[in-house]
Amino acid sequence: MTPTPLGLYLHIPFCRQRCDFCSFYLEIHRESRAEAFVRSLLQEIRLSAQEYPSATRAIQSVYLGGGTPTALATTQLLTILSEIRTHFTLASDCEITVEAHPSTMPWQDLTQLLQAGVTRMSFGAESMEESDLARIGRPGAVHQTIRAVEQARAAGFTDINLDVMYGLPGQSLKGWQRTLAHCLALEPTHLSCYALTVEEDTKLATEIRRGRSSVPDEGLQIDMDKAAQQILSDAGYERYEVSNYAKPGYACRHNLLYWTNGEYLGLGPSGQSYLDGTRFGNVADLAAYNESLAKSRIPIDDRTRLSEEEQLRDAVIFGLRLIQGIPTHHLHQHAANYGLASVTTQLLTDQLIEEEGERSRLSARGRLFADTIAGQLY
Repeated sequence: MTPTPLGLYLHIPFCRQRCDFCSFYLEIHRESRAEAFVRSLLQEIRLSAQEYPSATRAIQSVYLGGGTPTALATTQLLTILSEIRTHFTLASDCEITVEAHPSTMPWQDLTQLLQAGVTRMSFGAESMEESDLARIGRPGAVHQTIRAVEQARAAGFTDINLDVMYGLPGQSLKGWQRTLAHCLALEPTHLSCYALTVEEDTKLATEIRRGRSSVPDEGLQIDMDKAAQQILSDAGYERYEVSNYAKPGYACRHNLLYWTNGEYLGLGPSGQSYLDGTRFGNVADLAAYNESLAKSRIPIDDRTRLSEEEQLRDAVIFGLRLIQGIPTHHLHQHAANYGLASVTTQLLTDQLIEEEGERSRLSARGRLFADTIAGQLY
């Protein structure tokens, strides 16, 4: 029997500043904080390798996310990667991704990451229009994204992702189309296109309440999603998940673990894990995280053992985000388990979910309401 793929996620909780839309757990970078965090993370890597027997199998993907992982010094990132290799077994073709702000990666640092085994760089472009960046409080400039991609390719990276967002305050359909055109000119192997959602406790939410910014226009976001589908498909990108497009062979293996109900171990403050049918997460507080690991305790904040029905529920909800969808009998078994037959029937009647052969998937229209549909099926 083929072992279940296993991924490793490390949450690096630092940014130079917080963007207006961001709700992720992070801290503003200070060198003393970074040094203390790295010591704690190295300890967590060592303890986790001992604690979780199922994590002894070969790891298929490693993902350094955040925050901004490259807010750390490259020497610190190299130390973390070295510690991972010391205590875990990585598959020979392991995908290793590092998220980066375009302004934080000089060519020499990119070369060192490549030599350390990093296979994939993911740059948070957000937009290729200066006015969009200013309205969301995102530091940096478009020319830095262009330079970052060029330098990554010059360093030897062949797998490069750009994150972009649509439905931003003041963003027009033509502006979004220009962003996509500018991205395509850089020839990334992967594009993540995220619809802006307004999260509570963000500066953007506050600005909207005060009437200083506008709520995302759902109709405009739908038009933007359709534009991305058309433009990127015409350029040879395959849409394999609601928000993700890739050149053939470049789908992100790590993110596919989440959508196919695969297993992963999450380290760092707020890191989330799914192993052996159990979901558990670390405390989202750097001071508490450091304190726990100073006492050689893994800083678990919550732990939930999932029943077979709950595991199927999650497989259905996450799997529907994939363009290939899920087995139809999984959808109907989940509906029977939770008394959702009428909900499922209505989604099919409204053509938000479509059945083809033995598989069910979100329709083109359904993909525009993926989060709402997930809530209905939960």
